[in-house]
Amino acid sequence: MRYQVRRGPATVPGRGQQMADGKPASVDEYIGTFPADVQVILEQVRQAILRAVPTAAETISYQMPAFTLGDAPLLYFAGWKHHISLYPAPRGDDAFERRLGPYRSAKSTVKFPLSRPVPYDLIERVASLRRAELAAPPGA
Repeated sequence: MRYQVRRGPATVPGRGQQMADGKPASVDEYIGTFPADVQVILEQVRQAILRAVPTAAETISYQMPAFTLGDAPLLYFAGWKHHISLYPAPRGDDAFERRLGPYRSAKSTVKFPLSRPVPYDLIERVASLRRAELAAPPGA
């Protein structure tokens, strides 16, 4: 189950503050809809991405935080009840794939369980590889 922003001004217990229209207008608003302990993790995910790609712009797309380079989508992340998801996950060398493998849930999705320490350095590597993918010529 994903923590969802609900319509209306009421606060759903355990889910944080709600926006008037049910949609976050900023990454800060999105993060603010989660319990305090998850907010800390989401902010650290955000900062890991920005450390790897400091020129990335933040926005909300598909009602979740998104980072872009120019007009191209770089990464999205989302908080769920039991994990944090990051999309799309790039392909990398064998060492990267071995490290990311336990977190892959689909070809281009990774899930970091909230019950275990989140590998922020791995998130930085994902962001760096995505930046390289976007910079590569088509078909490379």
